[in-house]
Amino acid sequence: MNLSFQNRIALHYMIATAIIMAVAFTAVYFVVKGVVYQNIDSDLSFEAEKHTEEIKVVGDSIKIKNKKEWEEREHREVQVNPVFIQILDKNGTFMDKSPNLKENELDYNEEANFGGSYNEILNNKPIRQIQLPIEENGRIKGFIVAAMSLEASQMVLLNLRNILLLVYLLLLASLYFISKYIAGRSIIPVKNVTETTNRITRNNLNERVVLPQNKDELYDLSKAINSLLQRIENAMDREKQFTSDASHELRTPLATLKGTLEVLIRKPRERAEYEDKIKFSLSEIDRMTETLEQLLLLARLETDTNIQKETVMPLATIIDEIISRNKNKISEKKLSISFKNDIEKETLVPHYFSNLILENIISNAIKYTKEATKILISITQSGSKIVCKIQDEGIGIKKEDLDMLFNNFFRSDALNHKNISGNGLGLSIAKKAADAIGANIKVESTIDVGTTFTILF
Repeated sequence: MNLSFQNRIALHYMIATAIIMAVAFTAVYFVVKGVVYQNIDSDLSFEAEKHTEEIKVVGDSIKIKNKKEWEEREHREVQVNPVFIQILDKNGTFMDKSPNLKENELDYNEEANFGGSYNEILNNKPIRQIQLPIEENGRIKGFIVAAMSLEASQMVLLNLRNILLLVYLLLLASLYFISKYIAGRSIIPVKNVTETTNRITRNNLNERVVLPQNKDELYDLSKAINSLLQRIENAMDREKQFTSDASHELRTPLATLKGTLEVLIRKPRERAEYEDKIKFSLSEIDRMTETLEQLLLLARLETDTNIQKETVMPLATIIDEIISRNKNKISEKKLSISFKNDIEKETLVPHYFSNLILENIISNAIKYTKEATKILISITQSGSKIVCKIQDEGIGIKKEDLDMLFNNFFRSDALNHKNISGNGLGLSIAKKAADAIGANIKVESTIDVGTTFTILF
């Protein structure tokens, strides 16, 4: 059965309510039925006890005293629901009966010898009987059976059942339409979500689902969809940024490569000239490869901040490894590295991200510091934070450029330092890595004096 969400809600609500109403109406019916039978049984017990006093026992014979007077009383009184009385001996054999039974007799029920109530048929009509023992000197001499018509009571119960059934069906029908209407109003936020998401395309990812006023499950759903849209928008922005950055950075070296190769094929050249141009082309390819790798790393850091986050290593060990990897560059510039660790205990930090941060900052310090100068590296403790400082004696950074230092492709005063290679991505990578582990990077710099980077882990 292919029903809409609205109809399924209405149907499920109706089924649940139908079960509850069925139980409630059934309970009402049987409670009323029990009360009716209880009242009849109470009346029968009273009549049986009352007529027991009008019975005389002579030997094994039990008779009704003053039967003629009883019969005359029946003629004088109009009884809407007459009581039938019958006398049986201890074996259940008929002894006597009330005049209103005429030629009929009440049935004997051996299982109800001590006051049991049960239903029987008299002259094709339903009756209710009660059977009480007649005792003399502690011995049972016989039984008195009292009966009353059940027609009126059964008619009341039948009418009650029919009314309950009719009301039940009417309520179910009404309940379905009411629940359908309520369900329709309840899923309005869902329809709004559907309409909004249908309108959203690649070109308008900034649109969001309106949050419902009530903070319920629909509110959580709308909020989750908005979060999903935000993540998709961020991913699309990163894709656009990556495409823009890659095309921006690769356009110049590709044009240089093309121009170099076009010059080479214009006319025959000497072997040395070919080798020189090929080496230049290879260096441009290496530069493009490095740029692409850094761009991919930036994209990776933005999409997955849990990369190797669980691996930790002593901070001093990471710094020693970075200095060791850059020892050739340090030797070429005749630099002096001073490394001081003021923390006695081992300082563990996330290896992958800490290495990215320190590799880029230390390599920048080596690249931009002046020849035959010092680079000071220190590790200290400040409260719960581990503080790592890298101080160089380099060219420095303009104060107005400090706020843009961590932007992609930004290089302070790059035109005056064309001899220093770089693409402006290193500090962007360091900043993303620091954000991934909750670290903080601070920069202080003075032109022609030097720059100090402070990393708080």
